[in-house]
Amino acid sequence: MESKRLDRVAAGKARAQALSSTRRSEIAKAAASARWDGNLPIAAHEGEFALGGRPIGCAVLQNGTRIITQATFLRTLGRHRSPKAGAGVLSTVDELPFFLQAEVLQPFISEDLIQSITPIFYRTMSGGKSVGYDARLLPMVAEVYLKFRDHEVSARGEIPARYERMVAAADLLVRALANIGIIALVDEATGFQRARAADALVKILESFIAKELQPYVRAFPVEFYEQLFRLRGLQFAKDSVQKPRYFGHLTNDIIYSRLAPKVLDELRNATPRREDGRLKHPLHRRLTSNIGHPKLREHLASVLTIMKLSHDYDDFTRKLDQIHPRFGDTIPLPLPVPDEIPNKGL
Repeated sequence: MESKRLDRVAAGKARAQALSSTRRSEIAKAAASARWDGNLPIAAHEGEFALGGRPIGCAVLQNGTRIITQATFLRTLGRHRSPKAGAGVLSTVDELPFFLQAEVLQPFISEDLIQSITPIFYRTMSGGKSVGYDARLLPMVAEVYLKFRDHEVSARGEIPARYERMVAAADLLVRALANIGIIALVDEATGFQRARAADALVKILESFIAKELQPYVRAFPVEFYEQLFRLRGLQFAKDSVQKPRYFGHLTNDIIYSRLAPKVLDELRNATPRREDGRLKHPLHRRLTSNIGHPKLREHLASVLTIMKLSHDYDDFTRKLDQIHPRFGDTIPLPLPVPDEIPNKGL
């Protein structure tokens, strides 16, 4: 699969090199013109937020798509701020964006990223024309530069001088972002968070909470409890896992309070208790099979990774609060000051 993708990229580059600069410009202008002539989506909200000391221009389209403007993509990655006149978007003939077209980056670009990194042409709230990309792609593109950096440092001991500025910019972005959730930042900056439909929370809960008790399936792997025992400084025995009662409270905090807004409250309300106060059924038996359980598995996988990277429970909770904050909590932004940013050989 990887070799086919690289072959396709190489073929695209060969086609581009076979064209004159005038012809390449004509193709780019024609493609941009065709996009602008269509029915463009319209921005319903616009705004800007600061990340790592840099302004991030963003928008939310009427269909709910969160956009990071093209100028922001270029500026944040240490590139030029504007596309060439007439093109409307910086990309190669085969649609690969300008900031990913360098040949040295190709081995680090996934097929999913190539399929997703399509420029989005839209109308601003004032009626003007603008270009952007899905907001979720910004950290993914930055990671491409960091993978390239890691490879060069490992193989050669240094980064080619021409890429130092872009790698430094990508490193600053990823460190500042630190998985805090680009979607939440865009929503807050544009006002979309406050303008959501009043029934948005109800729809979320309906998608997560099943109306009837679901058949029992093992949801929590033994490894979850093994790591929890380790982080709490307790002895773990695989043949007989007797969990302290307070582990239920820890699990509620680690898992259910961070799964989706108000899900923990709804699960508690929907699950009856025995006379001794214990729950009659595990909370996860009230999660829907199509959304609730897949989201639980996804969250558990991420939590297990954080557990394995943590030294003790305090270290774990610090990392967890940063990567998966409880819904309703203020998200801590670990924005580094310049003196704290490692040189990394640049």
